[in-house]
Amino acid sequence: MRQRKIMSMIGGLTLAAGLLLAAPAAHADEAPTPPAEFTTDWHDPLTAAPPVDTPGTRSCEVTLAAAQFRDFTPYRGSYTPPKECGTRWNKVVLRLEGKVKGRQYDRLGHLSVGGVEILRTSTPEPSPDGIAWTVEKDVTRYRDTLTRPQPVEMLIGNVVDDTYTGVIDVRVTLTFHTAQGKVKPAAGTPDRVLPLTGATLTTPRNTERILAEVYATGSGGGCEEFWYLTVPDAAPYSCKAADGPYREVRISVDGRLAGIAAPFPHVWTGGWSNPFLWYVTPAPRAFDVQPVVYDLTPFAAVLNDGRAHRVEVAVAGVPAGQSGWSVPANVLLWQDEGSTVVTGALDRHEAGTPRNSAVHTPGSPDRLETTGGHTLTVAGHLNTSHGRVATTVTRTVDHRSTHSWGADENPDALTAYWTDDETVTVGRTTTRTSRRYTMDGEITVGADNRLRTVLTVGDRASVGIVRDGRRLSWTRLDDTYTGDASFTLGVPREQRHAVGTSSERYRRYGSQGCYDRSLKTVQGTLVEDLRRC
Repeated sequence: MRQRKIMSMIGGLTLAAGLLLAAPAAHADEAPTPPAEFTTDWHDPLTAAPPVDTPGTRSCEVTLAAAQFRDFTPYRGSYTPPKECGTRWNKVVLRLEGKVKGRQYDRLGHLSVGGVEILRTSTPEPSPDGIAWTVEKDVTRYRDTLTRPQPVEMLIGNVVDDTYTGVIDVRVTLTFHTAQGKVKPAAGTPDRVLPLTGATLTTPRNTERILAEVYATGSGGGCEEFWYLTVPDAAPYSCKAADGPYREVRISVDGRLAGIAAPFPHVWTGGWSNPFLWYVTPAPRAFDVQPVVYDLTPFAAVLNDGRAHRVEVAVAGVPAGQSGWSVPANVLLWQDEGSTVVTGALDRHEAGTPRNSAVHTPGSPDRLETTGGHTLTVAGHLNTSHGRVATTVTRTVDHRSTHSWGADENPDALTAYWTDDETVTVGRTTTRTSRRYTMDGEITVGADNRLRTVLTVGDRASVGIVRDGRRLSWTRLDDTYTGDASFTLGVPREQRHAVGTSSERYRRYGSQGCYDRSLKTVQGTLVEDLRRC
């Protein structure tokens, strides 16, 4: 919530704590005593999310990129798969190791191999003494891309000068875990992965399954970075959008709506006017931006005609001409080995009328009530070498929020949720996915010029797979962050007396087991790292 009015009072706050007294970061198992306020150093950033499970077989590591980012010059290199590990992989794990010190804003970055984006990430804001962090991601689904030499491009756009001194130093590796003995090669990975470039797609004519993944992010420091706070033009608030804060990520095939999704409300590590919230624990998905995934299989017969088709991604609700959204996309394809051409048809296409109401009520405080949503059902069939296969995809998105603000946008508060429910039926098997994102926060500036931010962000999902009425598997996820931080505005850094607490609990359980980890920090010191499973 880096609003113009409050941020104008902060000045260089988001850069670093500067002249505060130094104290070394401590580990949670040492039962550290936190300092009375933030110092010039704090615990290295970390999240409660689990590491990627690996099979324990022989592995090979390849360095994918190694660069220091000082400006907007991309790193360009080349990738060659490791000969000693062959191509029978059970798991491929990407690992980013980063470090930075001095003063710097949060920055957004991406990494592509052969034009296929395999990582989108953001960076933490550094301490004067320096921080280091890591990001892990399972990239096994990009097996097709990784089996042959490819060009590599990575960019974390940055500014380094007399004020912004933090050079972002990263190294990215891929570790290939082999399939040996009872450990089989990864099942279900796509046969082809194509970057969606120029909004044109030509699929192999024997394609029998299609997924599209879109790394949708609102960013860049403008109002679309905080799209969930925008208000209609008539309301007295600094971030405007004619239709209010409702956003929807859409994908179309030849101009026909093919998929809808609710965007995740990302909060980067300088967000909500208060970097002290995020120095140790970032908000969910900040370091590992997860793509929106669409099942386009009902359109496979249309796309299999050997011609180029228009496949386009757009974010509904963004004001005309407004920048700030990035929507790079990949298309994942599975092919029918027993067919040269897979035929079929798009049998059903039912798009509901989008709902969007943003009602402003003037007062003290001003209030904006927003409701929005959309429903889409598409169905098709394919005549494959293993029989006729019908696929039906139904997706429903919904958004509700209450945004209230006082004079000069003080206080400024938001309570919001987004749901994204999807049912995919393929033959006799049905997969139901329910996603729910939540945000509840407020910024205030007191009479003593203390800015305080209190915020909770939730990322929840459930997935169940049923075949012929019998449940095959199920999973539940709940990743919740809560923070409360304050500091004094308009004074030298050593007089800001910043304090803050943060916590994250990541719970994932289901038919495949349980993972439960919680973190707590006080003034940048990690005071709890608890695992319950």
